[in-house]
Amino acid sequence: MATKPKKSGYVASPLFNRIREILESAHASVARTINTTQVLANWLIGREIVEEEQRGKKRADYGRKVLADLSGRLGREFGRGYSVDNLEAFRQFYLEYPHLISETASRNFDLPAISETVSRKSYEIDSAGAWRPGLLNPNLSWSHYRSLLRVTRPNARAFYEIEAINNAWSVRELSRQISSLLFDRLAKSRDKKELMRLALQGQEVVRSIDVLKDPMVLEFLSLPESPRLVESKLEQALIGNLQTFLLELGKGFAFVSRQERITVDGDHFYIDLVFYHTILKCHVLIDLKVGKLTHADLGQIQFYVNYYDRERRTEGDNPTLGLILCPDKNDTVVKYTLGEQLKRNIFTSRYQLYLPTEEELQQELRRGLRFLASQNSPAEKAVKKKGIGKK
Repeated sequence: MATKPKKSGYVASPLFNRIREILESAHASVARTINTTQVLANWLIGREIVEEEQRGKKRADYGRKVLADLSGRLGREFGRGYSVDNLEAFRQFYLEYPHLISETASRNFDLPAISETVSRKSYEIDSAGAWRPGLLNPNLSWSHYRSLLRVTRPNARAFYEIEAINNAWSVRELSRQISSLLFDRLAKSRDKKELMRLALQGQEVVRSIDVLKDPMVLEFLSLPESPRLVESKLEQALIGNLQTFLLELGKGFAFVSRQERITVDGDHFYIDLVFYHTILKCHVLIDLKVGKLTHADLGQIQFYVNYYDRERRTEGDNPTLGLILCPDKNDTVVKYTLGEQLKRNIFTSRYQLYLPTEEELQQELRRGLRFLASQNSPAEKAVKKKGIGKK
């Protein structure tokens, strides 16, 4: 009986691998070129609407009728994509990004040629020789810019623009970070100088507190808020959505283990989640709570941190950090339980299981700012001077 010929095993040759890299790079380059050309076209359309139809004014005095007429004519000739809402978006794009490309860009141009010129020059430099927010970047698509246009504050928009590029955020990731007010959560504990640096340079992780978000938004877990929620279910949901959880934690976090056992004099204890921070060069221990934070919880995380520093910390590691995630906390209890330790390596952060409204998050941030302000009040300074609350 005849036998079927065996399929020969395929081993990729060095030549094939080199050619594949060339093709993959070419495909990526083509995609970026298409995205950049679309962004340019939309910006230039917006410029025409603003500068020709409005004669440079920022408010349309000719009404939506002109846009409606323009939309109909463009739609009949070029197909979908030129609704009145889209034309309004192009107009807003030009107004919010007036220096996206060189002011000397000709009105009589060949789009591919100007796209090539812009991709080489216009997006990459300012007077200091570096790209800055507001200039064209080929890594941002039109959909990215549409998301950025939702942000009305220039400082916040510049921050999201930088972070989207630095972290290669998809449009979905960018939209989520904007919706969860990432800029505001990171800006919460910063002074004016640090706030400006956040807007101009993005998130820089230098100190332990730089990685802290409060509150932490965990709506991606799809868990209902319930008094019957148990910590094991919360932990399992976080592990099941680890990639998104790492995005919410922020840059530099690498997952190490869950329910890590430590043994002291025959007694076993279990740390919910262990991470290593590649920028701070230290372990980060996370303890999950489903009820209101207590002083006993703070003592427990401090015990874990002390143990890790003495038994697991290796040469080159910085001191271990501890983070308690809880749905509710009492800042005063935290302050007087940990004292100055709070400023060094023990942190607490609320978590929310739904994406709150902007007003709800703003209220939460204002509450945190009031607490920070109270720490610098005359009464607080007197307490610190007397050493009350210190160990």
